[in-house]
Amino acid sequence: METKFKRIMTTGFIVSLFIGLGACAKDSSNSEESGFENILEVGADGTTILHQAKLGYALSENLSFSETELDILLHMKEEEKLARDVYTALYEKWGIRIFSNISRAEYNHMNAVIMLLQNYGEEYTWEGEPGKFSNSAFQELYGQLTAKGFESLEEAYKTGALIEDMDIKDLKESIDKVANENIKMVFENLLKGSRNHLRAFNRQIVKIGLTYSPVYITQEEFDQIINSPNETGNGSQQNGNGRKGKRNRNGW
Repeated sequence: METKFKRIMTTGFIVSLFIGLGACAKDSSNSEESGFENILEVGADGTTILHQAKLGYALSENLSFSETELDILLHMKEEEKLARDVYTALYEKWGIRIFSNISRAEYNHMNAVIMLLQNYGEEYTWEGEPGKFSNSAFQELYGQLTAKGFESLEEAYKTGALIEDMDIKDLKESIDKVANENIKMVFENLLKGSRNHLRAFNRQIVKIGLTYSPVYITQEEFDQIINSPNETGNGSQQNGNGRKGKRNRNGW
C-alpha cells in the first residue's frame, strides 16, 4: 500500500499527507455500514472541513486533466483562497470566531484543489501571499469584499454569505464542465461545504434581524438551502487498493 501511495503522491505537500493516509487505512475497519469513510466533517457552527487524508485515499490515479479542466482548477484554487483571505481579514477586524473557523476550513478546501494539481508543479500549486492574487478579477474583488466587510459586523456577515453564494454558483457550473471523476468528487464535496457555510452566515444574519438576498443563485435555491439541515456525506468506499471504490447513494 505504501508503494502505491508514493507513486500517486509525489510532492512535498503530499508526502506530509501520506502520514495521515496510513492512519486512515488503519481506521477503515471502524467505518459505519459497508466501510464508507466520511470525507466531510461539519462543526456545530456549520464549519465544514474536507479531510484531505481520506480524500487522498479516495482519489483515483487519473490526475491528468484537459486544458479546460486545468483552467477551472486554477480558477477554483484562487476562489477558495479569496474566501480564506477575506475571512481572515474579517476575523482580524471583528474578532468573531465564525470568520476564523470558516477561514481555516477554506484553507483546507484550497489545499484539496492543490492536491489535484500536484503533478503540474509549483507554478500551479503555489498559493501566494494573503490578499494577493494572480487573477486580476479576484484581486479587485478582494479589495471590494474586505472594504464592504469592514463597514460593520452586519455587512461582514453579508459579505460571507455573498462569497458562499458565488462559490455555489461557480462550483455547480464547473462540475457540469469537467469530465474527470476526481475533480467532480472534490468539487461536489466543496459544494456541500459552501452550502453549509452559507447556512452558517445566514443564521448570524437572521439573529441580528436582517435578511440576505442571493446575488448569484436563485431565491428558490437559496431558500431550499437555508431551510435544510447541514450536509454531511460519505466518501468513496475503501476497497483496500488505495483507489476510489464505489460511490455511495448520495452520488459521490
